[in-house]
Amino acid sequence: MLPWEGSLAGRLDRHTVVSELLRDNVLGDPFERPLWVYAPPGYSEGSERYPAVYVIQGYTGHLSMWANRTPFRQPFIETADAVFANGAPGCIVVYVDAWTTYGGSQFVDSPGTGRYHSYLCDEIVPWVDAHYRTIPSRDSRAISGKSSGGFGAMITPMLRPDLFGALATHAGDSLYELCYVPDFGKAVRALRSYDHDIRTWWADFQSRPAFTRPEDMDLIGTLGVAACFSALEDGTPELPFDPVTGVLRPDVWQRWLDWDPVRMVPRFSDAVRSLRAVWIDAGRTDEYFLDLGASAFRAELSHAGVPDERVHFELFDAGHGGIDYRYPLSLGWLAERLAR
Repeated sequence: MLPWEGSLAGRLDRHTVVSELLRDNVLGDPFERPLWVYAPPGYSEGSERYPAVYVIQGYTGHLSMWANRTPFRQPFIETADAVFANGAPGCIVVYVDAWTTYGGSQFVDSPGTGRYHSYLCDEIVPWVDAHYRTIPSRDSRAISGKSSGGFGAMITPMLRPDLFGALATHAGDSLYELCYVPDFGKAVRALRSYDHDIRTWWADFQSRPAFTRPEDMDLIGTLGVAACFSALEDGTPELPFDPVTGVLRPDVWQRWLDWDPVRMVPRFSDAVRSLRAVWIDAGRTDEYFLDLGASAFRAELSHAGVPDERVHFELFDAGHGGIDYRYPLSLGWLAERLAR
């Protein structure tokens, strides 16, 4: 596997999009955002319209990381291109940026971060449809992601079934009592060194090179998701547990549970029954128990009445990391199932 950038059979266009919905967000994050759009082989020479697959990143991920090259592996930009170069029906692939100061947005609208769900659905999707030969139909549009991106892929078609008719989730955040609660204990222990105040840790984190202390990853995830799921109206993140004892705060914790995809399915059963294709996978030894979350989400889809033939469910030998080789598998599977 050569360690240098490879050529593409299709093409990758790099754009900057101005978002009015992200303008004046509470964190002061940029409202001009990068957007990458991949067009498959043959796009430039023809007039055909194509389905679109939107790709969203995991927590602390950002757009440029899709081009990262690790030893003996190609980045997803190239493995996605290979899917179509090797004969899968062509798709436009849209790489969406949703970075925030806290490292992510969970792709929801929140006073603690900004209107990232609306930005994706009401600005990015129309922009792509206006600038590329897409098939502007929910049956020809899918969303895919891993971890927090997998969470975003699960909830977006539930919230906007008018826009998205298919999804792929790789180890997506779900079943929150197993996914998140274990890290709350780690966070409480870490906060003893910061007077039990996560804002004190945040000020320290911003003053030094990131991730130079062992507690940093646990605390950035806890703070960032709190900003997405349980921020006060002024944007202040509110923790779902007591920072001294770790006891859950039921009213705040319920706000997190309301975003659990497993719990959302019964509330959005009509939307999930309308999905034409759902890919769900996770590693059997996922550190956040997202293999169990994937199983629970799959079970809820069955209970809601989603036919088995529309769902690909798979648990494989892996943990949470190093599963990027799964992304082109789901991309090719979706490409075969989107309406043309």
